[in-house]
Amino acid sequence: MRTRWLLSPLKTLLGLMPAVFIQGARQVGKTTLAKQLIAEGLMDAYFTLDDLATLQGAQQDPKGFVDALPERAVLDEVQRVPQLMLPLKQRIDAHYKPGMFLLTGSASPLTLPQVADALVGRMSIVTLHPFSQGELEGRREGWLSRAFEGRFSMHSGLAANDLWQRVLRGGYPQAVAQPTLSLCQMWLRSYAETLITRDVRLLADIERVADMGRLLQLLAAQTGQLLNLANLSREIGVPHSTLQRYLLLLETLMVVVRVPPWYTTITQQLLKTPKVFLNDTGLALAILEIGEERLRQDALMRGRILENFVACELLKQISYAETAYRLYHFRTSKGREVDFVVENAHGQIVGIEVKASATVGADDFRHLRALAEWTGERWAGGFVLYTGSMQVPFGERLWGTPVSSLWQA
Repeated sequence: MRTRWLLSPLKTLLGLMPAVFIQGARQVGKTTLAKQLIAEGLMDAYFTLDDLATLQGAQQDPKGFVDALPERAVLDEVQRVPQLMLPLKQRIDAHYKPGMFLLTGSASPLTLPQVADALVGRMSIVTLHPFSQGELEGRREGWLSRAFEGRFSMHSGLAANDLWQRVLRGGYPQAVAQPTLSLCQMWLRSYAETLITRDVRLLADIERVADMGRLLQLLAAQTGQLLNLANLSREIGVPHSTLQRYLLLLETLMVVVRVPPWYTTITQQLLKTPKVFLNDTGLALAILEIGEERLRQDALMRGRILENFVACELLKQISYAETAYRLYHFRTSKGREVDFVVENAHGQIVGIEVKASATVGADDFRHLRALAEWTGERWAGGFVLYTGSMQVPFGERLWGTPVSSLWQA
C-alpha cells in the first residue's frame, strides 16, 4: 500500500484537536487512510454513512447515534447526515479531548454551513487529493521549500512520453491501478457519470442532470482559463444564477478547483477573476475522450492540461507541507500574466510559468520579470516548468526546470 504524505500531519492534528475532518473527492482514498489509522491504534472504530442501516440509524436518531459511538470513532461520508453535527458538538463539549472523532466527507464542509458552523473551534480540516506523483513513486516532495530557498541541483527530467502518460492517467488510486490507459479512462468516465447522476443529487435537487454533465465537460475543455460565467451560461443555456449553483456543487464535491488571483491593495491594475481547474488531469481528459494520440496532436490542449497537472501537483504538496503556502495566479489588465504565484507564510513570492515545450528561452521569463518588479523585496524566484530534461539558470533567481522536478529533484 502506498504511503499518503497527509498521514503525518493528520496524526499530529488528532493529537491536538477533538475532531479532524478529511475532505476530498470520492474515491481519492479517504476511507483507506482512515482505516490505516485504526490499524495503527490511533482510532478505535469505523462507521460509514454509505451503509444503509448506519445511514438510517443516524437519520432517525442523530443524538442517540452519536451518544452510542465509542471513543475515537471514524465517521465516513458524514456530509450525508448533517443533523449529526450538533450532537457531535455537544459530545465534544461534554468530554473535550484530542482525537475523539475523525470525520471524512466527499463534500467540502466549508460549503456546507450546517457542518462547518457546528464545529468551529473544535475541528481541523485537511484535504486529501488523488495521489501525487511523489506518492506514486514513494518519494517525498520538497519542491516548494527548495523554490523559496533557491536550493536546486542539476536535474535530468523525464522523457516526454513518460510525463504525458502521467498526465493522461492522473492520480485517482483505482484509475492508476488499471493495467492500460484505455481501462483507466473507462474507469474515470464511469466515475464522472456516477458523480453527476448520484453524488450531485445527494446534495441538491437537480432536474436537468445533463446540464451538470455539460458544465463539467466545458470546464475540462477550458481548464486553466479565467472563469467566465456569462460565456458558460450562454453555452449551456441556463440562467446565470443556475450556473453559479451548478458550479458551487462541483466545487463542493471537490472535482473543480478555483485558483484565486494574486493582487495587492495598492494597485487597481490587477485582474481579480479566478482560474478554474479540474482536480485531476486524468479525469479531465477522460471526460473529453482525449487519448494519447489526440493529445499529441492538440497543442492547445497540451498546454492547458499541463498547466492543470502542475496546479494539481502544487495543491497536493501544499496540503501536506510543514509550512503554510497559498496558490494564486497573476494577471494584469494590460495582459501580463503568470500561471501561478505561490506565497509562503512570510509573504514571500515565487512565480511559476508552465510551458508544454521541450525548450525554454529568455523570452519565456518576461512576465516573471514583470512580477519580480511588482513584488520587490518579496520576490523569492521565478520558474518556467517545461517538458525538457535539464535545469537551466536564466538570470538571478530565474530557472528553467523540468516539470518532473516537482517530485524528482
